[in-house]
Amino acid sequence: MKLLEQIGLAALRRIDSETAHGLALEALNTGLGPRGGPFTSDRLRTQLAGLDLPNPVGLAAGFDKNATALNALARTGFGFLEVGAATPRPQPGNPKPRLFRLTEDQAAINRFGFNNDGMEAIGTRLAQRPKDRVLGLNLGANKDSTDRAADFATVLTHCGPHVDFATVNVSSPNTEKLRDLQGKAALAALLAGVMDARNALETKIPVFLKIAPDLTADELAEVAEVANASGISAIVATNTTLDRIGLRGPHAAEKGGLSGQPLFEKSTRTLAQLSGMTDLPIIGVGGVGSAEQAYQKIRAGASVVQLYTALVYGGVSLVDEITRGLDALLERDGFANVSDAVGSGRGDWL
Repeated sequence: MKLLEQIGLAALRRIDSETAHGLALEALNTGLGPRGGPFTSDRLRTQLAGLDLPNPVGLAAGFDKNATALNALARTGFGFLEVGAATPRPQPGNPKPRLFRLTEDQAAINRFGFNNDGMEAIGTRLAQRPKDRVLGLNLGANKDSTDRAADFATVLTHCGPHVDFATVNVSSPNTEKLRDLQGKAALAALLAGVMDARNALETKIPVFLKIAPDLTADELAEVAEVANASGISAIVATNTTLDRIGLRGPHAAEKGGLSGQPLFEKSTRTLAQLSGMTDLPIIGVGGVGSAEQAYQKIRAGASVVQLYTALVYGGVSLVDEITRGLDALLERDGFANVSDAVGSGRGDWL
């Protein structure tokens, strides 16, 4: 399977990035991918906001924006899945091309702009989801909305009954002024509305907040203060960055959010700082492409990690490699469970 996957990845890298991504999802749906389910062990089993996970390696939002590959993804090695972002109404997103590989940097730049089928279509698919995997939905706002803060609550009300958690995404750099909602007053009001919607659900699922890596220390402290008081259950750190960090690829000057290997240090430093400001669990995202990098995120303060861009270069079988490698690293260092390792190396990032 690994050889076939590498051949497939090489072929996909010869065509347009967004087209290749769509073909990859179709390939997964036809059964061309791992089928064994997530690797687990006593060291890897953990909890996140009361959710039982077989391992702490999750799929980040954006890979399956429209929840079209749920059954296929459930057969992969991920300990949990996040799909979306979903907005109240369908929207096409920004003009193409809007996704660029930076192969030399093991990175990508995207400026999708929340392109998705809308909450009604996505909600219908979520209602048919596999029940044996922890599944979350990333919540977004329509670009032309007159009340973006209300959009998040609207999507949660519609789709919340079909998922195990929801993530408020105010950190995408590709919807104009969306990141303004990370300001203290705006964020507090937004989260209050989302939590009201959550509390009206029959099952009060946990709500997470996804933040940008480009916040100053003072801004990060304000986000932590609001998050601590809001009733949310975790913080996702981080989304893509607007920085251009030592890039070599020909698309380095493209506008949009940068993800992948160049983001690893910045996002890990942000989560280490954040872990000193809150007792909320942190989901570490940004540049995870190996077991060692997942382990570094956890030792910096992340309870679990997510990845996406690394799949472009390593394929879905990479997930099993990371989880098995992480298990070996925990055993090597004498940790009985991954939760014991959380924050054990935080000082290295401050």
